[in-house]
Amino acid sequence: MEYKNAKRIKNGLIDCEINHPDYGWIPFTCDPNDNGAAFDVSGLHARMSVDPATLPYTAPTQAQLNAAKAEEVRAERDNRLARDVDPIAGNALRWASLTEDQRQAWADYRQALLDVPQQEGFPYNVVWPVKPD
Repeated sequence: MEYKNAKRIKNGLIDCEINHPDYGWIPFTCDPNDNGAAFDVSGLHARMSVDPATLPYTAPTQAQLNAAKAEEVRAERDNRLARDVDPIAGNALRWASLTEDQRQAWADYRQALLDVPQQEGFPYNVVWPVKPD
């Protein structure tokens, strides 16, 4: 099995690309304990483990962890906008059926979701706004 771009990741796993016979070069995480693989993963893992080209594991920096968490929170915010707000605000008939107070509540909720990244505790201490009834 051909592989390239091998890099150790946590827990003894190795990320790499393998040359799959049907799909060509594809990403693959090699786990020596994977018994369900269609090929000898333990042998592949053993080869990569001693290959000097296999990059060592480097723990993520705090900045990388912060960026990943911020991305996760923004994705949740975007999901809430798409799931909760867009079906109402983006539908002229539904929006027209709301009272002025209801429209303002939805507009305020939407703005509060958009403002989540500006919260002081972002991205680790987020207070999610409450969806209007």
